[in-house]
Amino acid sequence: MSMTDPIADFLTHIRNALMRKHASVESPSSKIKTEIARVLKEEGFIVDWNMTEDEKGMPRIAVELKYDKNGESVIRGIKRISKPGQRRHAGCQDLRPIYNGQGIAVVTTSKGLMTDFSCREQKIGGEVICHVW
Repeated sequence: MSMTDPIADFLTHIRNALMRKHASVESPSSKIKTEIARVLKEEGFIVDWNMTEDEKGMPRIAVELKYDKNGESVIRGIKRISKPGQRRHAGCQDLRPIYNGQGIAVVTTSKGLMTDFSCREQKIGGEVICHVW
């Protein structure tokens, strides 16, 4: 059985682990998933991420989740925006702050994966992968 949307699967792994208050979560790895994890770490939504291998030697990404002092997750929500059946592209003028600046939009551009704020600064647009708040 083939997976049609591995990015949505990765975001769902994170969302489910947060609901169960797990310290970390593992998922099959890809370049875009590692870039999403890099952006989430830079923005302070996760503690860290690293690459591991499963027993078959396949690469996996391990994400260490971040919680506040009360045990609540730093990530309040993750929503997939651009889907394989319906791609969502936006120019820099169309990228608005998420939750009044409390969240980010992860955007894939010609210069790599970056946040909506970085896109507005550099005046470039791209495909909106997901919103995180």
